[in-house]
Amino acid sequence: MKVGIIGAGSIGLLFTAYLSRVLEVTIYTRTPEQAAEINKYGIVLKKKGEQTISMTKAMPMDKWQGNEDLTIIAVKQYQLHPIIEKINQLSILPNNLLFLQNGMGHLKQLETIPFTNIFVGSVEHGALKENPFTVSHNGEASTKVAVFKGDPTLLFKLISIAPLEFPLVFKEDYYTMLLSKLVVNAVINPLTAILEVENGKLIKNQFYFRVLKNLYSEVSSILNLENTEEHLQQIINICKNTSANRSSMLKDIEANRTTEVDAILGFILEEADNKDMKAPQVENLYYLIKGKEMIKGDYA
Repeated sequence: MKVGIIGAGSIGLLFTAYLSRVLEVTIYTRTPEQAAEINKYGIVLKKKGEQTISMTKAMPMDKWQGNEDLTIIAVKQYQLHPIIEKINQLSILPNNLLFLQNGMGHLKQLETIPFTNIFVGSVEHGALKENPFTVSHNGEASTKVAVFKGDPTLLFKLISIAPLEFPLVFKEDYYTMLLSKLVVNAVINPLTAILEVENGKLIKNQFYFRVLKNLYSEVSSILNLENTEEHLQQIINICKNTSANRSSMLKDIEANRTTEVDAILGFILEEADNKDMKAPQVENLYYLIKGKEMIKGDYA
C-alpha cells in the first residue's frame, strides 16, 4: 500500500516515522527546504531516551497529485482550505482520504469533497517536533479512526497492518468519536494556553481545577453530553497521564503560531448560537486566545 502524508508537523512526522516501517510512505512538506532535509537525514524519532531513523521520500506539498492508495492529511484545521480546494481540482480524485484535525469545525469542509472515501481520526499521542526532521514521541496512546463517508475497506486494511506500537482503533460512529476528543480539547487546551501551565497543573491546583469543572459544565451543557461524569473523568485522567505535557494550543502560542481555537471553541460557540444558549466562559476563553494570537503575532 502506498501512503501519502500531507503536513510535516509533529503529527505528520510521527505518522511517517511509524507507518514507513510497514508501508511505502511519501511525506509532503510545506517548504522544499524541509523536504530536502528529510530526504537527507530521514525522520528521527525519539522515544524513551532512544532514537530511530526512518528513511522515507519527502516532496513539497505542491507536488502531491493524490496518486497514493491513501492520503493522510495531518495539517491544522485552519490550513485545510487550500488542500481541499486542490483535492476538488484534481482530474482524478484520490480514492481514500484520512483527516486528522482537532475539533469538529472541519466537518463542513469535508462534505464538499465528492465521490471518494473519507475517514476521520482522533490522535491521542503526544508528540513534539524538535526540528524539520526530528519528532519526539512524548506520550504513547492510539489513534481512533472512523468512516465519515464511503467504503471502509482500505481503512480496515490500514488498521490490520499498522505497527503494534502505533495502533489504530476503529470506531463505528465518527461524530461520537470526534465529540469525545473535542470536549477534552475544549477544556484542557485553552486553559493551559491562558494559564501557561502543563496539563497536570489543571488538577493539582485546586483553584484551576474549580475553573476546569466550571468550564466543563458549560461545554457539556451546550453539547448535550450524555455520561457527563465519564467525560469529566476522562479529562482528569488525561491531565494525570500527560501531567508534564504542554498542550498543542499552549505550544502554538509559545511558538507564535495560529491556534486551532476556531475549530475547537469556535465550533462550540456556533452550537450554542444554534441552540440559543449562552456560553460566557467559552466565549471569554475564545477571545482571550484570539487576543494572545494578536499580541504574539502569527509568524508561522
